[in-house]
Amino acid sequence: MQMKAEHSNRSMAKLCKAGVQLREQIDDAFPDRDRASDGWIGDTKHAARKSDHNPTNEGIVRAIDIDADLRAHKSEAFDLADQLRLLARFDKRISYIIFNGKIASWRRNYKWRKYTGINPHKTHIHISFTAKGDEDRSMFRIPILTGEPINGATKSNRRKLGKIISSRRNSDISSGGLGCTCNPKCCTRGLSASNSKIS
Repeated sequence: MQMKAEHSNRSMAKLCKAGVQLREQIDDAFPDRDRASDGWIGDTKHAARKSDHNPTNEGIVRAIDIDADLRAHKSEAFDLADQLRLLARFDKRISYIIFNGKIASWRRNYKWRKYTGINPHKTHIHISFTAKGDEDRSMFRIPILTGEPINGATKSNRRKLGKIISSRRNSDISSGGLGCTCNPKCCTRGLSASNSKIS
C-alpha cells in the first residue's frame, strides 16, 4: 500500500510556485537555451533517497535543474548561479544552489564551497527551494533576468557574500565548455526537447 501511495503522490506532484516562476523567467531571458538537462521531478532512483526532486507529503517538488547551456555567452550560467546565490541571502525561498562542483547554502552564509556529492552538476544548475516557495510566485529580481540590482547586494557588502565562481573552461558542456568566448557557431547544436524528469 505504501508504494501505491508513493506512486500516486509522484504522479500528482507539482513544482513549487517559486520553481515555476524562476524557470519561466529563465525561459524568457534565454528563449533559445538548451533544455536537455532541465528537470524538476526525480526518477525512481531519486525516489530511493532523500532529494528535493521528490514530492513532499503534500505533493510539492522543491527543486529544479536548469541546463547550463543558455546559448548566450557560456559564462552566463556562472553569472546566473552566482546571482541566485547572492539573492538567496535575502530571498528566503531559495534553500541552496549547486553548480560546477560548488554549493552555496545558509550553512556558510551562501558562500561557495566545494560540493562533495556524486554529481558535480557541471551540465546544469540545481536550485532547491524552501517551503516559503511553495505558494510564493513573486519575481526573482536579479540583473541577469530583470536588469534590476540584487536586493541589498551593494558593492560594500558583496565582499562578505563570498567569491564568484570562475567561468573558466572547466565544464562538461560539449559546445566548448563554460567560459567559451569564441564565435557563436561553437554553440549551434540542435535544439533538444525539454525533459521534465531527471536522472
